[in-house]
Amino acid sequence: MLLTRGERRRGIAWGLMSFASIALFVAIAVVALLSWDADGAQSRLFTAYTWRILRFTLWQAMLSTLLSVGLALPVALALARRPDFPCRTWIVRLLALPMGLPVLIGALGLIGIWGRQGLINGLLLTLGLDQPISIYGLSGILLAHVFFNLPLATRLLLAALERQPAEYWLLSASLGMKPLSVFRFVEWPAVKNVIPGIGALVFMLCATSFTLVLLLGGGPAATTLEVAIYQSLRFDFDPPRAVALALLQIVITGVILLGMALLPTPDDPGAASGRTSRRFDGQALSVRLWDSFAILAATVFLIMPLASILAAGLRANLWNLASSAAFLTAAWTSFSIALSAGMLTIVTALAIIAGREAVADMKKPAASARGFTAMLAGTSSLVLLVPPVVLGTGWFLVLRPLGDVGRFAPLLVAVINMLMALPFVMRVLEPAIETHRQRTARLSASLGLSGPSRLWHIDLPVLLKPLATALSFAMALSLGDLGAVALFGSNDLVTLPWLVYSRLSSYRTNDADGLALMLGIICLLLTILGTTGRRGAENG
Repeated sequence: MLLTRGERRRGIAWGLMSFASIALFVAIAVVALLSWDADGAQSRLFTAYTWRILRFTLWQAMLSTLLSVGLALPVALALARRPDFPCRTWIVRLLALPMGLPVLIGALGLIGIWGRQGLINGLLLTLGLDQPISIYGLSGILLAHVFFNLPLATRLLLAALERQPAEYWLLSASLGMKPLSVFRFVEWPAVKNVIPGIGALVFMLCATSFTLVLLLGGGPAATTLEVAIYQSLRFDFDPPRAVALALLQIVITGVILLGMALLPTPDDPGAASGRTSRRFDGQALSVRLWDSFAILAATVFLIMPLASILAAGLRANLWNLASSAAFLTAAWTSFSIALSAGMLTIVTALAIIAGREAVADMKKPAASARGFTAMLAGTSSLVLLVPPVVLGTGWFLVLRPLGDVGRFAPLLVAVINMLMALPFVMRVLEPAIETHRQRTARLSASLGLSGPSRLWHIDLPVLLKPLATALSFAMALSLGDLGAVALFGSNDLVTLPWLVYSRLSSYRTNDADGLALMLGIICLLLTILGTTGRRGAENG
């Protein structure tokens, strides 16, 4: 036991406070949904419209998953076989870029390439074809989901392949295995156990997709549950239908999470950072050509929308946009909410970690203590069970009798963004704090350091980088999020993503492109700062 009795008590108290606060916030929203006109909601649950929305949600998620994982596999195999491929390190880093890019900005880049006036359709028109590609509807949703999820799946698969011992590749070469045999006996065993977990993760992301479907859905025929909830409140003001859809969304996400819990969890994509083993297979010309094609095709597919964002943004009058009152007000609102959400996320994550650490320090924790630490572990993932749009719907119903809901909107958006960022921040902070405690706990105890003195002299100098990394990730996620503010956005609450969406909705695409470029640069800079801090912490 390395913690004092007082430190354990304080840790458990902090853990209880964080659990109670998050559980209460989520429970109030869920209870509001369950208690709001139950008869009306139940009647809306069993309608042809509701089931059509559900079928489309699951259908597009399944197709997106099959395409994303299916296309990621040959790219990951090619990258694993070609450790000396030109610019390979930068290509692997490029695969991380869509994950740090706000979804709204990525969607604008895809429209710039695949839209009606986009590059691809322009080339096809030159060839005499009459706009054969539509970015809107199911095809656009699938294209966008592949753009965001193929890189994630590729990095996870590549990490699994790079974990194979170097002796496997040497042995396959000494046995003279053909490419098909290498895939069957070495590569496939490395990826087959992680593919179900990757597929479940991608399916979850696509089933709860909001911004992409809102922009590219193209109408009622291509609408998911989350977008239908938003439309029911924002445009139709039909609370019973919104409640029915929200409850159905909770059931769907609960079933998906249960399935994910039964599958192996794929490792952090940061594992695919360039560690490679020497490969002796794949030297045939046909294999080299295929690998080059797979890598280059994926690279071009990812670079084109990013280049479109840059080119379209530079054509706008950036100075006028950046100095306009609308931008400055939206930027101030976004930064205020992002900083609040980031600080809330850090405090909540530290409280959860303190509670789990206090239980882990017990010599023989009781069953109640073990259950407590399990509840704390699940607390950080509650937003996966109750998505932001569903939380917003519940709190909208709670606050509506009090008058103008917009008065509470900034606080609600900050708290919802905190819940969205919490799982990512926990993955950054918990391993860093656990490693630090293992290295310094005995030294601190022998020196009699505890409380503020230990925090100042022992903890902060080492944990400052992970804390800065976690804060930058949380702020980047909040800055680029449209889902949480979608229900509450108004003339009194305009964030940068909402400003971009408003300009796009009013067909001021030139302004939207310029604003999107500035927002994207801000979020990417925060993500890069976070990644740099994380690497520095790992190397230290």
